[in-house]
Amino acid sequence: MPDTLSQQRPDPRTRINPFAELIDMVIDERRPGYSRLSLEVARHHLNSNGVVHGAVTYAIADTGMGAALHATLDAGQICATIEIKMSYFKPIISGRLICETTLLNRGRKVANLDSRVYLDDTLVAIANGNYAIFTPSKRLSV
Repeated sequence: MPDTLSQQRPDPRTRINPFAELIDMVIDERRPGYSRLSLEVARHHLNSNGVVHGAVTYAIADTGMGAALHATLDAGQICATIEIKMSYFKPIISGRLICETTLLNRGRKVANLDSRVYLDDTLVAIANGNYAIFTPSKRLSV
């Protein structure tokens, strides 16, 4: 069994990350420039008001953006969130969240992506994010 976090990192081309697994996200589809993720709302996703915490909705959009962009990266490259603008439209109490993400623009060092989050067929949030694209100078460790 790996004894450091860096040894436990999954291959992002084939698996979702440990944080996403922790909150029950699933990658339904991923290809270069596009991803579709889902999450069944459970009690542990709710805030003290009984609605899905905004961080859960943010996380599915952020993870969807990373998944769509990662499929376009060259070997050795990684991506990291620079910023995300999130707009929430409706409260979420239960059901299945679906996040569809599309790559809008990819430069050599920065990419822009758009995510739409649905509760079943109802649009509940949108997000637009910028991501850095780079090759780390040395192995990242935690």
